Amino acid sequence: MRSRKLETGNKNIVGQRIVQLRNKKGIRQKDLLVQLQIRGVDVSYSVLSKIEGQTRAVYDYELLAFADIFGVTVDALLGRTD
Repeated sequence: MRSRKLETGNKNIVGQRIVQLRNKKGIRQKDLLVQLQIRGVDVSYSVLSKIEGQTRAVYDYELLAFADIFGVTVDALLGRTD
């Protein structure tokens, strides 16, 4: 796994949690993109990287898809619950 070369941004608060959940479940970015597409969320590798790096905002429908993929609540992604 490569480490992030750029500093994280402040455009969202879920990017780091997405990275943590993805790594915990052993999901590659490529596989996460496929799961997002299955759920009707069409984002590129670049967009996913920006979301994870917190340099792009996350739309509500993307947030719902991430929560569904990782089996967590939206509140958990937002850091409101464990």
